[in-house]
Amino acid sequence: MTLEIDNLTLRFRDRPALFAPLTLRIAPGEVGTVMGPSGVGKSTLLDAIAGHLAHGFTLTGDVRLNGQSVLRLPPERRRIGLVFQDAVLFPHLSVGDNLAFGLTPDIRGRAARANAVEQALIRAGLAGLAPRDPATLSGGQRARVALMRALLAEPMALLMDEPFSKLDANLRSEMRSFAFAHIRERDIPALVVTHDPADAEVANGPKFLLSVA
Repeated sequence: MTLEIDNLTLRFRDRPALFAPLTLRIAPGEVGTVMGPSGVGKSTLLDAIAGHLAHGFTLTGDVRLNGQSVLRLPPERRRIGLVFQDAVLFPHLSVGDNLAFGLTPDIRGRAARANAVEQALIRAGLAGLAPRDPATLSGGQRARVALMRALLAEPMALLMDEPFSKLDANLRSEMRSFAFAHIRERDIPALVVTHDPADAEVANGPKFLLSVA
């Protein structure tokens, strides 16, 4: 599954475009990176690709998965996962229930779903933490749960918005390696918006610097 962004730019109402047109091709298992100054529209770019563009914004260009445009599809049919800067977990759900929320409908039955959750926790190095309250987890643990929840939905592409920026330096490196390894293992294209040059250095895909239009 290849993610292609073709001559894409955004504008708000009748204002000038946020950034110069962006063209990227990210192959399966690759992690592309987008950098640029604050306010240039990096997060809005991810919203546009995922189908969550706020009212008042318009998009020109195209976004394709495996050669097919997704722009006319609602977000839930695009099968594009999104991981945010903050590990947004549901505070009223346990760690296991947070992960179960991401499971595809194909996994049916309480036992099968519980097993899928536990396997995800094992792969994330969090075995046995399903009953825990998310508030009791460390920042790195929460980040792992958020990433695994996104992957359990079996997205065909993954978008990540400053996913490591709130972690300390050692944890940032560990989480970066963890995330990129799982993207390669799933063989899906991923796009990371970042301010950290280390993310771009480690990533194995195309790199792009957004500039004001």
